[in-house]
Amino acid sequence: MNLRSTLAIAFAGVGAAASVLVGVFSYQTASQRISDELDRSLLTTSAEVQAGAEQVLAPSPFTRGPHDDDHDESQPMAAQAVSPAGGVRRIGGRPVAFALDDTDRALAAGGRPGDHAYRDLTVGPDDYRVITVALGPGRGAIQLGIDVDESRHVLTSLAVRISLASAVVLVGAALAGWLLARQITRRLVRLTEVTEQVSEGGTGQADVPVGGRDEVGRLAASFRRMLGRLADARADQERLVQDAAHELRTPLTSLRTNAQVMRRFEELPPDARTRLLDDVDGETRELTHLISEIVDLATHRYDSEEMVPVELGALAERVAERVRRRSGRTVVVDADDTVVSGQPRRLERAVANLLENAVKFDAGGNEAIELTVRSGRIEVLDRGPGIPESDVPHVFDRFHRADDARALPGSGLGLAIVRETALAHDGTVFAGPRPDGGAVVGFGVGRLLPFSHPDHAGD
Repeated sequence: MNLRSTLAIAFAGVGAAASVLVGVFSYQTASQRISDELDRSLLTTSAEVQAGAEQVLAPSPFTRGPHDDDHDESQPMAAQAVSPAGGVRRIGGRPVAFALDDTDRALAAGGRPGDHAYRDLTVGPDDYRVITVALGPGRGAIQLGIDVDESRHVLTSLAVRISLASAVVLVGAALAGWLLARQITRRLVRLTEVTEQVSEGGTGQADVPVGGRDEVGRLAASFRRMLGRLADARADQERLVQDAAHELRTPLTSLRTNAQVMRRFEELPPDARTRLLDDVDGETRELTHLISEIVDLATHRYDSEEMVPVELGALAERVAERVRRRSGRTVVVDADDTVVSGQPRRLERAVANLLENAVKFDAGGNEAIELTVRSGRIEVLDRGPGIPESDVPHVFDRFHRADDARALPGSGLGLAIVRETALAHDGTVFAGPRPDGGAVVGFGVGRLLPFSHPDHAGD
């Protein structure tokens, strides 16, 4: 059973239950009020009969009703006197006699004045509501009965009308439920179709219906955003694979060429052998580094790392010390006490990439490389050849390498990793020329914390 049918049945069930409850309550209330009114009428009339006003038992001038089986609706009451010994004498009204029970006899024999009891009694084709009122010790009692057939016909008619109204409510609730369910599920059905389309094909052509501020509208909007991100991620993966395949061709071609030359290794002079081995070693290192960078980008290696308080100044000093040892270059760190919520290893990798990039492009320089940390903004300044204006927008693109840098080692992924790190920390990246020559490259972190000394910052 689909959701639309389920909702329609649910609405019909709720409507039916509500109408039945209202109908039962209405019927019981009407029945009780009619019964109470009959009892009050009997008690009042019995008092009048006791006072000698027997004309109240005379036929009434109104027209007989359609349910008057014996054509005596104009005279609905009958009265009789009960002696203390249990004898019965007709007083007036319909010519019927009511059989006595033990309660009637007890009231006639010794009941106090005004004591009374009610009961239902059937005499011939008619049903009666009967009251027995004691006159006092030794005086007997008066019995008064009224025909209740017409009242019961009224209640029966009421029950029929309530049943018809309940049926109408049931049909109306089912129809309203179906229409409302159709309105609610229309977008869900379309969303399901889109989901099936995505599962069978792709995400590019999916047309997600959006609109409304209800839960379905929010679901559709979230699903549309999810599909957009999925499409972007898929396109990003395709670009990564294509770019990686392009970049891998160069070192693989070189290695294949060197492998062919190595078949004549014994024929080569010693200096050629040395150059060949150095070339193979260098290409192998570059290939390993390139593959490592691609794996990091493709698998989001650091995504699962927890966010902890990180003191950027201490982190920058640790990274700078490693670069000093590896490159022999002077790295000057100027940092404040900024503390951010971040992923320590990921931030270290990004800062290291910036410094290694500066070392690579400023390889022949004698001036120090500067690393500045201010309010979550990390800058690396060098005195290299700088960044051509045409290359500034593409510095952080994957595999992008400026024309004058293609001969330098590197995969072209280091700054792309810096950008991914900045985005993961609600930050941005920037690059541009440095006054008096060189370049300024860096990124910002948007998750600043009040200054503290985290026990494990950067662990």
